[in-house]
Amino acid sequence: MLDENLARIRAHRNNIHRYRRLLKTRLSQLERQFVERRLAEEQSALDGLTAATFPVSFRASGAPANATGIAQ
Repeated sequence: MLDENLARIRAHRNNIHRYRRLLKTRLSQLERQFVERRLAEEQSALDGLTAATFPVSFRASGAPANATGIAQ
């Protein structure tokens, strides 16, 4: 399961890099809107998958924690 999630994370990261490279090129307004929407979707998917795969939260040294022990 972890290997599958790592492969999916890698695929999302590759797609994000591809879309960012595309945004640096000359695109029509329609193409730019499409790429920006896909970039946002890929970033959202990556964030969700990363949070599910690595649910650990680290607290910076000296940062106060709330009642649950999570740094704010």
